[in-house]
Amino acid sequence: MAKKRGGRKYGKKASEKVAKVMRERKKGTLRSGSSGKKVTSRKQAIAIGLSEARRAGGKVPRKRR
Repeated sequence: MAKKRGGRKYGKKASEKVAKVMRERKKGTLRSGSSGKKVTSRKQAIAIGLSEARRAGGKVPRKRR
């Protein structure tokens, strides 16, 4: 059995996007997609940040199916 190699899972752009989204959530200005409802969940905020990073071409692993 081969050992797993290390390395970064998420790139710099991903962490910047997530940090920006978390600040928005704390301020209360973060809104979700088409419904435009206010996001209060930490998990949902992180998901939004990662999807933004994906769209911007950052290094982010694929979404789990």
